[in-house]
Order: sequence, then structure tokens, then C-alpha cells
Amino acid sequence: MKSLASVLLIFIGSFGLQAQVSQLESALGEAESKGYSGVMLVADKGEIIFEKAVGLRSFEEKIPLETTDLFEMASVSKQFTAMMVMMCKEKGLLDFDDPIEKYIRVPYPNISIRHLLTHTSGLPDYQAIMDEHWDKSKAAGNPEILEYLRRYAPAKRFEPGYNYEYSNTGYVILASIVEEVTGKDFVELSKEWIFDPVGMNHTAIRSLEEKAQVSNFAAGHLQDEQGNYVNANRFRSSDYTLWLGNRKGPGRVSSTAQDLLLWDQALYSEKLVSKETLEEAFSPFQLTDGAKSTYGFGWDLDPNSPYGKLVSHTGDNPGYQTIIVRFIEENKTIILLNNNYHPEHDALVEAAKEALSKK
Repeated sequence: MKSLASVLLIFIGSFGLQAQVSQLESALGEAESKGYSGVMLVADKGEIIFEKAVGLRSFEEKIPLETTDLFEMASVSKQFTAMMVMMCKEKGLLDFDDPIEKYIRVPYPNISIRHLLTHTSGLPDYQAIMDEHWDKSKAAGNPEILEYLRRYAPAKRFEPGYNYEYSNTGYVILASIVEEVTGKDFVELSKEWIFDPVGMNHTAIRSLEEKAQVSNFAAGHLQDEQGNYVNANRFRSSDYTLWLGNRKGPGRVSSTAQDLLLWDQALYSEKLVSKETLEEAFSPFQLTDGAKSTYGFGWDLDPNSPYGKLVSHTGDNPGYQTIIVRFIEENKTIILLNNNYHPEHDALVEAAKEALSKK
């Protein structure tokens, strides 16, 4: 027979959960009233406590969005790239402090794999070079990006380790290093090493043609001059996801909210790498001047979080905004996927954090 104290704890916990769900429902409802389109999933210890889709999968065809729809993850993809590098390290194929010229030829010396993982390499932005020189009627991949970096050799931003500056270039090189040390295609290896073992059956690094064949792929939308939401792919010249459509490493993973939750929960185990290696992903990099950055291996770190140890990552592609937030000490998770680049997105993230922080 349960004691009075245990019954009270169950009652209080149930009441607290109802309050959280009510707050999440209210926040998403307010965002929806302002035109927000997306999927919100909130979980506590791996159990979904709130999941809902609002808005449209396709604004032009008026197809309602569903919680099982696939979204472009954009830079949320970087945590998978970092995991591939960590797995290579545990397999003895590389070390974090190896110089990148050991594996890839680029005109930038004294950069380590660790610098790439933590965005402290000082590498220039490959996208600016490709935007200026690449024929946008074609889709470029890593070999072409590396070729253009060698051909035009734009100046580095700073000496490696001296500063933190977010770098998509670094993650292109990381994926290319994984291919070099394994002798396998990064796309296929991501499925073999991560997506399949974790059970992420709807997650993949898809080509443009493969995305077009997925019936429940939520299109990214931008507003035209009349304020109507249209498919972001219409803006080809400004949509780098098309003319850089074969790149690997900094983006291109597409997934669902529930698959991301499977990934989140796998990170509490040693299914992929040891806890010691994983802890490096959630640890800051110490810059040359002794200061610490707020980025680990594919994760933003929040040293001032009022919620305990909190890590997250955002994604930003034409028409898309994505985020995964992990309250590591309490095993709570927020996943928010937006497909009409709506200004309410950030406020909705903060509202979800506040709701989850309440007992």
C-alpha cells in the first residue's frame, strides 16, 4: 500500500506535468496565431510529454504539417559529423590534435582536427568563394569546395586557436577527413555508424532528387514580395542548399522530431562512443589567451544556463529554423522544427525552456 507521502508526490508530479503541458500548448498556440509553422516535441527522460504540429507542410498546396514530417536539419547536422569524427578517433583512425594536412591538402597550416570541431581554426568561409566563382546551375560537393579553397586561397581569419568563429568550412573538411581515413562515403557511413544503430529510420543525408521523392518532406518557405509563403527552392541564386547541394559535413541531414529524440537518448549511453569521449563534445575549448569558448564538438555550450548543464544547436537554411536543446543533468529535451522561417521561433524556444524548468 502506498504511503501518503508517495501519493502526494505522484499528485504533485502529475499537477506539475499538466502545468508544463498547458504552458507549452499556450505558447505554441500563440505562435500559430501569428503564422508559425512547425513541429514541437518536448520530452522528459525520453518520454514525450508534448508533441504537436501546426501550420503547413506545403503552403502552396495547403497540406497540413504532421509531427512525423521530415525537415532539413541544417547545422543541427554538425553534431552528427562531430560524432563520426569521435567514432573514428575511438577506432584509432585519427587523433583530435592531428594536423589536418596529414589527411587533406589545403593552404592553411597548423590547424588541428580539434580546431575544426570547435570552430577555432580561423579558416575562411568557403561559401563566399563558391558564391563568387561557382556556376550555380550545378551542385557542388566537398571535392569542388576544397579545389576552390586551394585555387583562390582566401586569407585565413586568424591564427588557429586564437579565437572562436563559426565555420562551415571546418565541417566540410571534417567530413572529408572521415572519408579519407575510412575509405568510405560519408553519406553511407553516417547511416551505417549512427542512423541505423540508433534506430533513426527516417534520417539520412539525402540528395536533392531523394528529397523530392519523400512525400512527407516539409518544404522550407520564404515570403515573396507580396508576403505570401512560397517554396524556398524558387530562390535558386540565394539558396545555397541547391548549388552546394552535394556538400557533406556542415548540413544536409534531414530527419524527424522523433528520430532526433532517439539520437538525444542514445547520447546518455555508450552505444556510439565512450562517456569519456562524449564528455569532450560537451566541454569548452581553451583559446590561446586562456579564455574558454562556448562550443564543444558540434554543440553550443551555455556556461550561464540557469537550468544546469545545457547544450544545444540551431540550424538555419533558407525557409528552415531547427533546434535541439538538451538539459543534460535532468534528461529533458526540446526539439523545434520550423519550415517558414518565422520570427516567433526564438520566443517559442525560450517559452519551452521556461516550461521545462518548472517542476
